[in-house]
Amino acid sequence: MTGNERSSDRPGAQSRDGVSIRWDDSSMRSLYANVCNVTGTREEIVLLFGVNQSWNNAQRELAIQLIDRVILSPFAAKRLNMLLTRVLREYESRYGQLQTEVGAQPSEQLPTG
Repeated sequence: MTGNERSSDRPGAQSRDGVSIRWDDSSMRSLYANVCNVTGTREEIVLLFGVNQSWNNAQRELAIQLIDRVILSPFAAKRLNMLLTRVLREYESRYGQLQTEVGAQPSEQLPTG
């Protein structure tokens, strides 16, 4: 069985308006990130993913190793936002409310240029 055959049998294969979606995971890779930052312009939204390398809580400077950058159109970012909102709502209804850190809230406006 090839990766392409597995993909069509995956849960989540959907039919939308009579169009079948096949998720091809043959080139997929998995990465771990415990830090995400978002920035953007009028034309694109940029997601930066990384790993916090600081092991000592008393450190005055955090070392974040950036691993990947994902650049989305605002339309794709909006769809991602809707999907994440739905998935997190389902997660919290099943496992309980997630508490986020105070520092995890966005502190700046995105640039408009």
